[in-house]
Amino acid sequence: MSKQTAVKAPWRDHLGEVPFHLDYFDGTMFEAVEQIAMKYPNNIAYDFMGRSTTYRQMLAEIERCAKALKTIGVRENDRVTIALPNCPQAVCLFYAVNLVGAVANMIHPLSAEKEIEFYLKESESVLAITLDQFYDKFERVRQNTQVVNIVIASVKDALSRPIRAGYMLTAGRKTEKIPKDAPVLMWKEFIHLSHSCYYRNYKVKRNGEDPAVILYSGGTTGTNKGIVLTNRCFNALGKQIIATNPMFRVGDKMLAAMPLFHGFGLGVCIHSMLSQGGRCILIPRFTPKSYAKQITKKKCNFIAGVPTLYEALLRLPGMDNADFSSLKGVFSGGDSLSIELKKKFDKYLYDHKAVIQVREGYGATETVSACCLTPPHMHKEGSIGLPFPDTYIKIVEPDTDRELPYGQEGEIVISGPTVMKEYMNNPMETARTLRRHADGMVWLYTGDLGTMDKEGFVFFRGRAKRMIISSGYNVYPAQIENVLDAHEAVQMSCVIGVPDPYRMQKVKAFVKLNPGFAPDDATRQSILAHCKKNIAKYAMPYDVEFREELPKTMVGKVAYRALEEEERARTQQAG
Repeated sequence: MSKQTAVKAPWRDHLGEVPFHLDYFDGTMFEAVEQIAMKYPNNIAYDFMGRSTTYRQMLAEIERCAKALKTIGVRENDRVTIALPNCPQAVCLFYAVNLVGAVANMIHPLSAEKEIEFYLKESESVLAITLDQFYDKFERVRQNTQVVNIVIASVKDALSRPIRAGYMLTAGRKTEKIPKDAPVLMWKEFIHLSHSCYYRNYKVKRNGEDPAVILYSGGTTGTNKGIVLTNRCFNALGKQIIATNPMFRVGDKMLAAMPLFHGFGLGVCIHSMLSQGGRCILIPRFTPKSYAKQITKKKCNFIAGVPTLYEALLRLPGMDNADFSSLKGVFSGGDSLSIELKKKFDKYLYDHKAVIQVREGYGATETVSACCLTPPHMHKEGSIGLPFPDTYIKIVEPDTDRELPYGQEGEIVISGPTVMKEYMNNPMETARTLRRHADGMVWLYTGDLGTMDKEGFVFFRGRAKRMIISSGYNVYPAQIENVLDAHEAVQMSCVIGVPDPYRMQKVKAFVKLNPGFAPDDATRQSILAHCKKNIAKYAMPYDVEFREELPKTMVGKVAYRALEEEERARTQQAG
């Protein structure tokens, strides 16, 4: 199979502007954004709840953050944990950490305590920055980590004065006040430290191959792993996103609602825009209503989301007169977009004056985010599109390097400039996932199954690894089962994904109890309370079903597929 001709010809046939090869900036993420800021200093970089910030202002804020980081002792290669929603502090900190040569450890602010402890310990973070409403969780696990300082930000700090007053009367009232003697730095104190920065050169010179970001995923075995990504990974993604969207113009607006701890949100919605002159509309807390409102109010040009988001928009009342004519690109990723949902949402876009359709993409956190996208003018039903420039995809016999013919199902493997550097502290898993073939290229084994046609279009067929995708988040059953099995009442558990019209899948747990424990609501509530402390909200089981026995395979493992079939049959009967 000729990968170059098979993979790239359709981009050229339908979009003459898309080159086979791109030139990638070899500096840092900050330097890529700095170049744009110097070129377009008065352009708006981002909007946040009624306040707009220019590139010049953003650059000044990043440098203030960088000086403050240096003053409290953050050094080159230190890991700094950022657990914030999509807000100005998060964006500026992300680039400031990069500017001082440290590595940004991006985590979900709604993570459970035990998960936060794991992320802090695994990354050996010396500093954590989070919101005031999450202070308690961080403080309770701090003593078990290497964290020296915790910086506490608040949404109100980034708001204009009139909106801040309204915020404090509503959402702000629900946040518990942090004790005055708490061993933390409040955001204003932290920023004030920049004035006392005695370092003449707080900027650390790094290059494209240096580690810059840690994101988390289950890897190929389903256990949580830190994915180490370089400056080049992010800068290459920015160039690829713009190259495959030649309708993009400097100043175009991207609705940034996907979270920053997710490669889709950080790589596509933030860095690809800010490194190429786009404008980010930051959405700190997603609701379908706020999302739809911002599309029309801000006249957004690009939106990116998971299928769940588009399903939610279809159900939203009061949208009859919404005008989506400003949209140039609508991207779906993070989960498979069903053919039926695509048809429904394409019609929805047409009915609301948009002249484009949803374009499905594919990627992995190990490639930052997307590495494959449907071209604007050529859609094949069920396809996840074509690889980006300089990105190659092969279909191989699972877990081997034997390439399969067109149309034959096998494992999807990827090679290109956005492929991760390694799994943090896990050389064995890195070696299993990144493999050098006889062609001299390093290939990422995704654990996903698919096919490729003669024009290079890729078709996703399923996952070789056991995983649930709920509202676009990867949920690994083995992790939840470990938590369940640690409860005193649980002898054995099995977790499956149940089809859900809104979230695509929701998490359900089946439990066999230890002798002496009653299968009643009190036991169920006790198990759920235990889960709540150890499992992120998006991965929480919606139900715990008690069983006297769990079905087994021939080799004695719990037959989770049998439970999935049972649940599917039950759903069909109910429908």
